[in-house]
Amino acid sequence: MEFIDPSLLTYCEDHTSKEDDLLMKITRQTQAKIMMPRMISGHLQGKMLELFTKMQNPKAILEIGTYTGYSGICMARGLRTGGKLITIDINDELETMVRGFFEESGLTSQIDYRLGNALEIIPTLPGPFDMVFIDADKINYRKYYDLIIDKMNSGGIILADNVLWSGKILVEKGQKIDKDTQAILDFNAMIQNDPRVENILLPIRDGVMMARKIQ
Repeated sequence: MEFIDPSLLTYCEDHTSKEDDLLMKITRQTQAKIMMPRMISGHLQGKMLELFTKMQNPKAILEIGTYTGYSGICMARGLRTGGKLITIDINDELETMVRGFFEESGLTSQIDYRLGNALEIIPTLPGPFDMVFIDADKINYRKYYDLIIDKMNSGGIILADNVLWSGKILVEKGQKIDKDTQAILDFNAMIQNDPRVENILLPIRDGVMMARKIQ
């Protein structure tokens, strides 16, 4: 998932504001107790999300894919006074852990944690949203985007994780493409060709697509 030399990555981390005790605890417990701990946002991406959110100063954020709560806490820290983060995840086995982390963060009044199918929950949300972070099942990225784009405020930011898909998006001629890779390729192409947004694909960790709604 990392595309730069490990020593350069360490240098970047050494020159990024440090994780606090809670975020380090979430990282440790995710690595110790959860399968596929690499799915956690982690230090660099978490701080990026936090700073982007603080710059955006949003009133309403939607997160699709809570996992163990790291990214949600980072973004909730950037909400304006009275703002709300709605975060959706389908895995109820992590609920106790995640709610515990949210409680420790002191942000439970700003975090609306919902369990269920995001494709069913999103249509029930009124919006509008100032910021959306998509980090869930890749096969449905385009569906999530279609559901949220009309709920975004003008100038709102959509962030989507894993859009470099461990380099699998570089497909050679004649190579067989699996469904998730094809879904990411289709999503990236859709964003690139959507006149409603301006966008940049950031080579941070496993790739983050940023799209700003302009109309």
